[in-house]
Amino acid sequence: MASSSSDAGAGGQRAVEVTAEDGSGRETTTTVRYRDTGDGRPLVLLHGVGLDAKHISWKHAIPHLAEDHRVIAPDLPGHGASDKPNIRYTTDYYVDVLAGLVEELDLDRPSVAGISMGGAIALGYALEAAVERLALVDSYGLGADAGWRPMASMALRMPVVDQFVWNTMGVNEGTVRDTLRGYMTQASEEFVTEVHEVLQDDDCGRTLRSWQRSEFRACGFRTCYVDDLSELGIPTLLVHGDDDTLLPTTWSERAHERLPDSRLHVLEDCGHWPPRERPATFNRVLAEFLAS
Repeated sequence: MASSSSDAGAGGQRAVEVTAEDGSGRETTTTVRYRDTGDGRPLVLLHGVGLDAKHISWKHAIPHLAEDHRVIAPDLPGHGASDKPNIRYTTDYYVDVLAGLVEELDLDRPSVAGISMGGAIALGYALEAAVERLALVDSYGLGADAGWRPMASMALRMPVVDQFVWNTMGVNEGTVRDTLRGYMTQASEEFVTEVHEVLQDDDCGRTLRSWQRSEFRACGFRTCYVDDLSELGIPTLLVHGDDDTLLPTTWSERAHERLPDSRLHVLEDCGHWPPRERPATFNRVLAEFLAS
């Protein structure tokens, strides 16, 4: 549930208190700050985990999509300008946060778009609630495992190592640039600077590690919606970079085969962050889907 929506400055920046149950079963009330701009049918944009925030993934998409929609882009708890409580973060927790946000803002069958972890949140919500359209961008939740997961799971259980990795990535813009080469085919200097700023916030790193410990099990990922896709009757757009080394393109291709009403758009020479790597093409594809 949610309560107490309020303005929080100019430019469509607002705040709302959302209560949701975390992975330990504890209800926590958190201030979620979000961008609310444009007019038209509501569209909620959900970013990914850890290195991400509303202004990271959706910087170029928000003004473009706001020409025809009311765009709501939250900083999910543990990220950006929102509160970062020391709780057990899970995908289910974030689905509950989204439900609370939709309820508080009285959004009638919003369209929802999510990238990476945000895609899993959007999909989990769409399987439970009324959604007009769904867009999944290089989405988590569409596969049971990945080749890099066993090593990541091991590192998360080694004292100090996981914190060391976060600190090492954010030493300077050069280390950020090196890190992003593992996720993207190209990263602008502007993007490198923005991600470097995120990496200076240890609370964001704590959020990332908490969510990963919940999701990265010894034998695979906790969240996988593949077997539920046939139940989803709403129009769904799948966008995936063909050079995503984190979450393979085959995940979206398989989802496209199983979803009753879907479109698949694979972007060439693109990694895990299509809205920032190919903003013009991505914005056009998503806007056309929402308008169709």
